[in-house]
Amino acid sequence: MRDSMKQLEKMRRIIQKICVLLDLVAAVLVLVAILLSIASIVRDVSVFQRLLTDASEFKRYLEQIFMLVIGIEFLGMLCRPSSENVIEVLIFLVARHMIVGDTTPYQDFVSVISVALLCVVRRYLRVSGEKQKEKLTEKNKQPDEKNEDAL
Repeated sequence: MRDSMKQLEKMRRIIQKICVLLDLVAAVLVLVAILLSIASIVRDVSVFQRLLTDASEFKRYLEQIFMLVIGIEFLGMLCRPSSENVIEVLIFLVARHMIVGDTTPYQDFVSVISVALLCVVRRYLRVSGEKQKEKLTEKNKQPDEKNEDAL
């Protein structure tokens, strides 16, 4: 029974390592796509000329820029997975939908409420995370103070 538990634990660690490796591969692929997208935007100088003559071109340009920003945030989420990073990506997605998309006033209102709620959740997570860090710091300090009193 003990051997089977050790084997299961070993398999779990191997699977975790594979997952970390796959996350890294996905992050590298996203990074390559971001770099290629930046190169294609910068390389196409005619976009800037079209921006001067056609206002609808600006919307297409904004879509490309927002997709780059979302890709960069997604890359950050892959490299540093946390609930705060996920919420930041969601905020950018909602903002992109609201700014670039053809939306109704009702959809804009829902988007604004969504961003506000996501910001509140992000703030709540940050505050609760700071409280947990303070508790851990206090716990770590308490044994030291007891040792000093004993001396």
